[in-house]
Amino acid sequence: MKSVKDTSPAGTAARVIISADAMGGDQGPAVFVAGLADSIARHPDLFVILHGDEAQLSALVAKTPVLAGRVELRHATEVVTMEDKPAQVMRHGQNTSMWAAIDCVRNGEAGAAVSCGNTGALMAVSMIRLRKLPGINRPAIACLWPSRNPGGFNVMLDVGADVKAEPSDLLQYAVMGSAYASLGLSIQRPRVGLLNVGTEDHKGRAELKEANEILAAHAASGGFTHVGFVEGNEIPGARADVIVTDGFTGNVALKTGEGTAKLVVERLREAFTAGFFAKIAALLAMRSLKRFQKNIDPRRVNGGVFLGLKGTVVKSHGGSDATGISAAIGLARRLALSGLTERIAARLASIETARQDGASEETGPEGSMEGPAGTTGTGPAKEGGSSV
Repeated sequence: MKSVKDTSPAGTAARVIISADAMGGDQGPAVFVAGLADSIARHPDLFVILHGDEAQLSALVAKTPVLAGRVELRHATEVVTMEDKPAQVMRHGQNTSMWAAIDCVRNGEAGAAVSCGNTGALMAVSMIRLRKLPGINRPAIACLWPSRNPGGFNVMLDVGADVKAEPSDLLQYAVMGSAYASLGLSIQRPRVGLLNVGTEDHKGRAELKEANEILAAHAASGGFTHVGFVEGNEIPGARADVIVTDGFTGNVALKTGEGTAKLVVERLREAFTAGFFAKIAALLAMRSLKRFQKNIDPRRVNGGVFLGLKGTVVKSHGGSDATGISAAIGLARRLALSGLTERIAARLASIETARQDGASEETGPEGSMEGPAGTTGTGPAKEGGSSV
């Protein structure tokens, strides 16, 4: 999905239009509008279609001068709550602010959608309204993870779209994650690592061993470099740019990382306020401490991106404050300008072409498999020990 721009007269700046569900977060629409205001102040080209209770939103927008002329309100009578089941929302959620936000992307009115709402419901609605890209089995949620790499971040996926993943799904995650890293982190050929309990080839489940072979076989056509298995301590490391795993493992790692970052900040605050001399030390180190806090602040990279759909959706944390919401909207803007969906589709097509070429080389006349000494067989074409 390319960025949606208005037909402004020549010489005026084009707008990047984002669709936003203002009602789904735990903090309420007031915090969402505050984050929206911060993001709009940072990006003069940004225009937002805001979905939710018009009575609440119009009062909030009217109090925020920076939003004047930059926001279009669209009334939605219902809200998806955190307790709602995805199946229920799929059947009865047509009047919700979440559904309306996704439909703006579907209809070409916006280049991306943002919501703080129920993750399962948001993925379900996104899948039925936007549909999956050709060849995609399971969409994934990708996040940015602070790292030692020059760009400051790694990409990790899946972090919660689906708790399981087959080897072929992990290959698709590698393709989508590397496309995201190429555009978002300006890495020409991202290095992809497969998360495992060890780096040795003999470690891990059979599915991971198979996936490791598949990723190695398709790295060239997928536009990435495969570095093999990586362990959990290398998620913020410099060995890989993209970390691939299933949604269960990825979500546990993400929540663990966020909790650890908050704990470190709290412990530092306690240590530097424990007494008179500790407070003096804190004043002397204030600049360094603020820089440290900023570097590990999970709000700066708030926003999981749904990859594998015919449109861009950014999922902000349900408990996000204004800083986190601003970051998620800013990410949606960048993705709307990036052409990420087209890049993913092209790489998936490249892998499929390579797979078919490999199959045709091993297939004899009329689709039979050439066996030893001219004999034939009827098994499936093989490529790297697995068909993707």
